[in-house]
Amino acid sequence: MPRFAANLSLQYGEQPQFLDRFAAAAADGFRAVEYLFPYEHAPEVLAGQLRQHGLQQVLFNAPPGDWAAGERGLTCLPSRERDFEASVEQALSYARALDCPRIHLMSGLLPEGHSREQLKPLVVERLLWACDQAAAAGITLLLEPINGRDMPGYFLNRQDHALELIAAVARPNLKLQMDWYHCQVVEGDVATKLRRTMELGLLGHVQLAGVPLRQEPDQGELRTEYLLEQLDELGYQGWVGCEYRPRAGTSAGLGWIRRWMPAIQPIRP
Repeated sequence: MPRFAANLSLQYGEQPQFLDRFAAAAADGFRAVEYLFPYEHAPEVLAGQLRQHGLQQVLFNAPPGDWAAGERGLTCLPSRERDFEASVEQALSYARALDCPRIHLMSGLLPEGHSREQLKPLVVERLLWACDQAAAAGITLLLEPINGRDMPGYFLNRQDHALELIAAVARPNLKLQMDWYHCQVVEGDVATKLRRTMELGLLGHVQLAGVPLRQEPDQGELRTEYLLEQLDELGYQGWVGCEYRPRAGTSAGLGWIRRWMPAIQPIRP
């Protein structure tokens, strides 16, 4: 049966204070959380929230550079080697403190005048270095293709391109973060790509959302129920991150998950 992690960046926005979202997720029956970035809070503060509410941290992103200025990762940026290394080191420090087994390395926006193929050797070199650093801590690094509608110019859009990089790096602690929403928007055929990634032993994490509005996965063009059944059939043992924007309150919109997560609480008044 799939195991679900609340995404505290997109869910529980009705709680204006980020730290209050841990309690809200636990009250709804979640036993794991993920979010975009932990760096606004000291690791001991976040670790305290996890302990207090019986939650497991399963994923977060490495620092992406200057997010406010539009940066979306450093991996593919030719002039940012030291910044990339510092971001990995900071992420690993947080992962150790939070006992988090996975970190997503955002690829970054394709620099002007460069092609993906031109930058592939640079990306492979940086991933090799990062994987070696992470291996010492027993941490798996993830690559996630992101659609160009939500993030125009992003370096990595397709599942096969991510798998090519993972094969080129050939480290056991580099795997695919498969977001079904992004996959459907870019290329579709999600179930076949899911099966292939599982057969290769490269599926490190799954995320879901409805398509096209990135809301609860009980509406839209993607048959999430079928894909979740496929996870069970394929023997997936990892987590499924609920990275969607609730239509009208997180708790009120959790009816879709009750089939797989019986511990989910009834809708609260």
